[in-house]
Amino acid sequence: MSVLKIAVVGIIVLVGVFYLLDISADRSGIPVNGATPLPMVEVRSYQGAGLSPIADFFENSIQGPQYINESGYRLTVTGLTNRTRTYAYRDVIDQHRHYAKVVTLHCVEGWDVTILWEGVLVQDLLSDAGINPRANTVILTAHDGYTTSFPLDYVMNRDILMAYRMNNVTLPAEQGFPFQLVAEDKWGYKWIKWIEKIELSDNPGYRGYWEQRGYSNTGDVMQNFFSD
Repeated sequence: MSVLKIAVVGIIVLVGVFYLLDISADRSGIPVNGATPLPMVEVRSYQGAGLSPIADFFENSIQGPQYINESGYRLTVTGLTNRTRTYAYRDVIDQHRHYAKVVTLHCVEGWDVTILWEGVLVQDLLSDAGINPRANTVILTAHDGYTTSFPLDYVMNRDILMAYRMNNVTLPAEQGFPFQLVAEDKWGYKWIKWIEKIELSDNPGYRGYWEQRGYSNTGDVMQNFFSD
């Protein structure tokens, strides 16, 4: 075999090897054909807009970060619904359409972060359970017992996300893994982390953890957080 033919064969073999390596893991990071996926990379810009680094978050939860095992996690959608729905972590993600948008969180402590959030719509979860006509309020409960609430109209009309990813990275435990609410246009204390229960209620006066301690029940960022 001539040197030229040997060179051509070598190039073909190399192309084949690189092709196999390329398809050995898909873009979701799930191992394929035994390949080990690399960690997701945090993005710092989206559609030309700058994003805050995840490290800019301050950890200020009432009982510290909650470390939840994915395999044992369950989300319950209940209350004034046609039926109670219970989901495992992967069920929430795999059974619902995904959405992404950039939203800024404003904390009452004076800092803010602008993040690319990816998640599912709370309204889709509620619709799956069936909404009783008497329902007017959505109450959310976290793994550590923290609660907050919103008018049902806010959740249904504002495309409110329950996020599982931020800046292209799965939520760290400190930021609410498995799910954090993206309560746009609301103060940070309404952005509940570690969500385990979504409950439909007919009590618009329900007050969550900080709301019981004098914080605004509406939590609108355009208003003082100590007034309604």
